[in-house]
Amino acid sequence: MRYLTKEWYELCQQTHLHFGLRVHNGAYESDEDLFLRLYKRKEKAHVKQERELYNLDPRFMLEHDGQVMTRVEKAFSGKEVTEENQMVFHMPPEQRAHIEKLIAEYDVRLPFDEKKCKEEYKESIEWNFQYKAENLPQDIVEQIADIRVFTLGYCTREVMLQLKKQSAENRREMERVSNEFREVMLTQDITDEIHNRVQYHDCTVTELLTGDEVVIRFDTRGGFTNINKLTLVAPEIIKQDGGIVGSYWLYQELYRIDNGYELHVLFGGANMPELIVHCTDILVEEE
Repeated sequence: MRYLTKEWYELCQQTHLHFGLRVHNGAYESDEDLFLRLYKRKEKAHVKQERELYNLDPRFMLEHDGQVMTRVEKAFSGKEVTEENQMVFHMPPEQRAHIEKLIAEYDVRLPFDEKKCKEEYKESIEWNFQYKAENLPQDIVEQIADIRVFTLGYCTREVMLQLKKQSAENRREMERVSNEFREVMLTQDITDEIHNRVQYHDCTVTELLTGDEVVIRFDTRGGFTNINKLTLVAPEIIKQDGGIVGSYWLYQELYRIDNGYELHVLFGGANMPELIVHCTDILVEEE
């Protein structure tokens, strides 16, 4: 990747360092009693939210099926709204079938497991302790009296100001790179149709075959397309990291070269693997 690199992606994650934080006078020093009190408060709120979600009856998704809509041109024409100029929108059969499956599972679900919920919350918080300590700017970490209290969402006023400043600097740099990337893309002699063939954001790679062609198959359920097979014709692999299968497609860069295209892909997952391929054509299909 030339622009949308791993470093750029990490920078994107560092543009809201102050999000969800509140200034707390107790954050100036490590206090076990304060930590335990704040932890219990956050744990209680988490359990309450998870319980409400667990008990949310999926039947509510059927409430708006058969919704009556008025044609826009009629609604703004001043004419009387009648049955003739209204339309009824019904839920697609496959969507209704999915909801009915959720309802069947909901009706036989086990009672909400509060103990398990608390255990999962504890694991999540402990993971975040380490993540914050390793990924925040080190000079700021050194000013945090108790990383546990910080992870729960509380910090000093001084740390808050520094995080806001750092977030703003990171955002400016992220946008600078993004703008430069967009400008370069506009100079490439590539049609929108070809660009649209490599739009697999958040699709999971299920298969990667190399040889006379590079073939990538996807599980598209997490993405925004139903096209699940990408073929790169007459490929020359410039870079291929391990771990691509099982990872998910994040970003791509597509450049015009003399005999075709140069495709760069950054994947999400362990070690964020990359793939760079020269090819003469890009083909897609839904299998």
